[in-house]
Amino acid sequence: MRVLSWHVHGAWSTAFFQGGHDYLVPVVPGRGPDGLGRARTYCWPETVTELTPERLAEEPVDVVVLQRPRDLELADAWLGGRRVGVDVAAVYVEHDCPRGNVPHTRHLLADRDDMPIVHVTHFNDLMWDSGRAPRTVIEHGVADPGARWTGELARVGVVVNMPVRRGRLVGADLLPTFAAAGPLDLFGMGTDKVAGQLPDAAAHDLPQVEMHEALACRRVYLHPFRWTSLGLSLIEAMHLGMPVVALATTEAVEAVPPAAGACSTRVEVLVAAVRRYLADRDAAAEAGRVARQAALARYGLGRFTDDWNRLLKEVTR
Repeated sequence: MRVLSWHVHGAWSTAFFQGGHDYLVPVVPGRGPDGLGRARTYCWPETVTELTPERLAEEPVDVVVLQRPRDLELADAWLGGRRVGVDVAAVYVEHDCPRGNVPHTRHLLADRDDMPIVHVTHFNDLMWDSGRAPRTVIEHGVADPGARWTGELARVGVVVNMPVRRGRLVGADLLPTFAAAGPLDLFGMGTDKVAGQLPDAAAHDLPQVEMHEALACRRVYLHPFRWTSLGLSLIEAMHLGMPVVALATTEAVEAVPPAAGACSTRVEVLVAAVRRYLADRDAAAEAGRVARQAALARYGLGRFTDDWNRLLKEVTR
């Protein structure tokens, strides 16, 4: 089928585009947020085609995959009069946890029943008030990068984009505490602004494949996020075979088995775990082995694409 989907989350889209369909990705002049086009730092298949809004108005589309409130407006404006959820099938992927008054946060589709909300974690499904909208959960899946962990560098890998702007949300304020336990390597956009303020820290902004290779050389993976749906970087690190140390918030408590590392709301417990793995490579290797097994079992690409293909068939029936 022909699937229209915006380039919003590159890592998620990388997995989603493995489903065997023809994927249409909007592109606008300057490649702004309304139309980033094909990714330049992720490996996307040739079945992903860039189309301008003018072309989309004439293109056959079987289903629209929406990921932001803005996508609803753009789809209605660019599909030549076809209405999403009415004239063309649609689903809405909710990547994020609710913000604000969380227990009472109502989803923007809560009063609609013409398209399902697809939550990417059970935590999201629990915390959003989805009203009368049909909803389901399709957990993340990632293409297996392979068991690459070597742990040859007694350093801590952290993957986070724009830590200064996102601040406490991603645990940027906790990084100095963890830096006291061991040297940090920060991977992602805008990490140089933080690394320069930490002792013996370094910043890296690499394409996905290169990042995986570099990350796997680090002894342990740190996931300091307070409030995120479930970072794909955590699942990718587990696939690499890395021991993981994570805040026990949102879906992380479901994703990380006890033997795969450490998951706690007590920072001192996590700092001790970082020190332990930096000092004991064998313990890190064993925890990483458990982490990889857990990630393959729960977040494999095959299960993810099967779940999505099943849903897309249902909504286009």
